[in-house]
This record gives sequence, structure tokens and C-alpha cells, in this order.
Amino acid sequence: MASPTTDPARPAVGPSAPESASTGGGLTLFAVLLAVFVVPTSISGTAVALPDIGADLDAGAGPLQWVVNAFNVAFACFTLVWGALADLTGRIRAFAMGAAIFAAASLACALAPNVYVLDGARALAGLGGAAIFACGSAILSSAYEGPARAKAFAVFGTVAGIGVALGPTVSGPAIDALGWRWIFVLQAIVLVVVLGCVPAISRRVGDAPTRAGRLDLPGALLFVLAMAALTYAIVQGSDWGWSSPGTLGLLVLALLLFAAFGALARRTAAPLLDLSVVRERRFLAYTLVPVAASFGFVTQLTYLPSYLSAVSGYSASAAGATMLLLTLPVLVLPLVGLKLVQRGATPLAVVFASLVCLIVGDLALLLIGPGSSLAAMALPMLITGAGMGLSAGLVDGQALGMVEPAKAGMAAGFLNTLRLGSEAIAVAVFGSVLASLTVGHSGDDPVGTYNSAFHTLLWVMAAICLVLGLLVVALARSGGTPADKGTGTDGDPVAEAGTATGADPATGADPAVGADPAVGADPAVHRARPSATASAAE
Repeated sequence: MASPTTDPARPAVGPSAPESASTGGGLTLFAVLLAVFVVPTSISGTAVALPDIGADLDAGAGPLQWVVNAFNVAFACFTLVWGALADLTGRIRAFAMGAAIFAAASLACALAPNVYVLDGARALAGLGGAAIFACGSAILSSAYEGPARAKAFAVFGTVAGIGVALGPTVSGPAIDALGWRWIFVLQAIVLVVVLGCVPAISRRVGDAPTRAGRLDLPGALLFVLAMAALTYAIVQGSDWGWSSPGTLGLLVLALLLFAAFGALARRTAAPLLDLSVVRERRFLAYTLVPVAASFGFVTQLTYLPSYLSAVSGYSASAAGATMLLLTLPVLVLPLVGLKLVQRGATPLAVVFASLVCLIVGDLALLLIGPGSSLAAMALPMLITGAGMGLSAGLVDGQALGMVEPAKAGMAAGFLNTLRLGSEAIAVAVFGSVLASLTVGHSGDDPVGTYNSAFHTLLWVMAAICLVLGLLVVALARSGGTPADKGTGTDGDPVAEAGTATGADPATGADPAVGADPAVGADPAVHRARPSATASAAE
């Protein structure tokens, strides 16, 4: 951790505080990233195993689909809870609990005698995965500072992208060679390695709670029930019909529960989600960027392989290989985004560029169709992938830099709840609308009908990304305090920090305090942070 003379936002509080904010070292980063890699690999890789699981366990289509859905629903429901729990009990302790739950659940999956036990174990794994993502990003936020922190989050984004891209690649051969149960055994083995690193990390970084009080159990219950109603309605909506009584009833129930949760948060001394965090407009701006990526990128990652097979006549293996054009930028560009910031680009400028890439990429995909060559597909897919890759990791680091260090876990939980919740909504809505536009309307030209429906949805996804992009711009520009406004920096926290301190506005670097251009810390946020925080955990 930085000394009090180098970063006023994170002062030391006593002799047990580490000497430098970047006390995490390589072991902390290794353990967090290894656990983070398992989560998206488990999601995308398990989908590949579904046919083998169904044949082995004699499972029907409904229970079989819940092998994936149970994980996603539990993940979305509990991410915010884990974030708050991390602040109250210690981030490393909560992270270790999540990794242990995930490992135990993976072993239960490997030993499942039927699909219903498997579904339950996958829900338990989703509970652990929520802790890994929420607590893992909070650990990086508190264990690293300056360039090390920015790089840690850039690599965080890269590893998450690698997990998504390589999940099927790693799981496919493992299933062929060892059987589907072994993919869960391998996940458990990896997480045991992570747990073995925890004692050393805790000694190095420290793991004191950053907030006093107890978990807001009524708030947690309301939030979990609201998210469960919302995600279940989304998952089942395409089967039940979006206007069916069951779907509409669940959506109304979710709305009422969210309203009750908000009302309770305003009256609770230590709520599950401190609404002051959400009122920070620039924090909210950064949290909406993954929502745009869900509609602009994740929908294409999910449904473009089917389009390539149905419309362009690609085999399954050829479609999978072609998808590397979409995922390659996610593996490469998070570190490129970091380099751009380090060389003077503002973080918001990089984020805006990523949003433009999402919009342009989705619109460029309109150029592909029956008979399109690989060369014609390459540029649109690369641009769309760049929309995801440029901001991956950068968004997490910048968003968590907007809140008090003591609330980093809560903020990370909120960010990841929006991320996975929006992915579930985007994928479900895209699939439902695509089905409604194609089923029963194909006539004599099923390929043309599918192509037309997919192109219609590309327009819709681009429009949604445009609206979200404009909202991000509006929130970012209006997010400063009165003292910050009028600086001519377009609401960018890095540039404003530089202007407020007399530093170079292009980098935000202040030689007096050792500020780093990648951190993007807002001086208004610095002023709001308490002078004595439980930074022994940071």
C-alpha cells in the first residue's frame, strides 16, 4: 500500500498496515486469476458436455438445460451479497469460502447420480463463483495501487476472456478422453491449488474487515428473491411466452421486491447496498459498460455460431474456428487499453472507443450473409470483439476507484451483478425474439428468413448499445462535484484529477502525490474518503 505521503486516499492506520499498497505480489494475482479463469470456463465448457451428460444420466431437455441455468441464476443472485460480506468479514476470507464452495460443488457434480443432484450442485457452484468474482476484484482493488493495480485489472479482463474463449476448447478434449465428470474434477483440482495459496496471501496482504457491522440479512433476502424471480422469468420466458401469466407474474414480483429492497436500504444503517455508491454517477457510468457489452458482444458470442451454420453453411468445427475472430480481441486488447491509458489516453476515452466498436461492429455484421467469405466476416467480428476487449478489466479498476476503499467489495458485487444479469437478459431476449421471427415464418426460404431475423436483431442490439453509450457519456460528464466541473476535461476522472492538482491533464500524474494515470482517481472521491480506513486489509 502506498504510504500516506504518496496516496492520500489510502492512508495507513497503525503498525500492522502493509508498507505499500502493491503488497499483493505475484502470488495474490496468480491465485485470483486462476480462480477467475475457472468460472467462465465452467460456464462455457459445461455447455459442451450437455449431450454427454444427457445420455449418461438419461436426462430430459428441461432438467439438462438447468445444468447451465442453475449456475447462472445462483451467480446473479448472490454476487452482491458476497461483495457486502467481503467488506464485513475480510475479502480474502470470503474469497476462500467461495473457492471452497465451488470446489466442493464441482466434486458433487462429478459424483452426481442423476441430473437433479447435478442441477443442485451446479447452483452451489454458482454461489461459489459469485464469491470468486466479487471478492477477487475487491482483493485486487485493495492489494495493488497505481500501475500495478491497473495492470492487475487489465490481466483480470484478459483471463476472464480467455476462460470464455477456451472453455469449450479445454472441455471438449477432456470429455472425449476422460468423460464429462472429469471436467468438474479438474475444476476442483485447480481451486484446491488456489486455496493452498490463501494463507500466504492473507499474511502478505492482511485481511481485516473494512466495514463494521453485520450483514443486512433482510436486505440480502429481498435482493436474492428479487434476482431469483427476475432471472427465472428470463430463463423460462422463451418457453412460457413473454406475455404468459407465469412470466409476467414473476416480473411483477421482482419489481415489487426490488422496490422493497430499495426502501429498506434507505432506512438501514448498514444496508446490503449503500445507495450512495449508486449515486456516484461516474461509478454508475462505468458499471453500464458491461451491460452494453452484454447486448453488443455476448449475444453474438452465443448466437453467431448458429448463424454461421444455418446461413453460411459452416460445419460446427468451422463455425467454432471462425469465432476466434470474435474472441481474439478479448484476449489481446485489455492490455492494449491499459497501455493507451498509461501513454496519456483518458480511461473514459478508451471506454467510449469500446462502445463505438460495439455499435460499429454490430452494424458491420449486417454485411455478412449467405455465401459470405471469411475475409468479409473478419473485420466486423474483430471490431465487435474489440468493443468487448478494450474495456475489459479497465472498467472494473476504474469503477472501484470511484468508491471508498471500505466499500470496494460492495461495489464489485454491484458491478458483477449488472454484468451477469444483463448477459442473462440479453441472451434470453435475443434468443426469444429470434425464435419468434423464424419459427413458423420460414416458408420456402428458411435460410433467408433466418438471415433477415438475425439482421433485424443486429439493428436492435446496435440501437441498445447506442442508447447505453449515450447514457454512459451523460453520466460521466455530469458526475463531477461542483469543484470538479468546468475543468474542460469532459468529466474524465483522470483528467480532472490532473487539473485539480496542477498535474498534466493528459495523464493525471501529480509528482507531489505520485498519482498514476491508470488509476483515474477522482479528487472529489478522495475528499469523501475517510482519513482512517481499515487499510490493513488493503
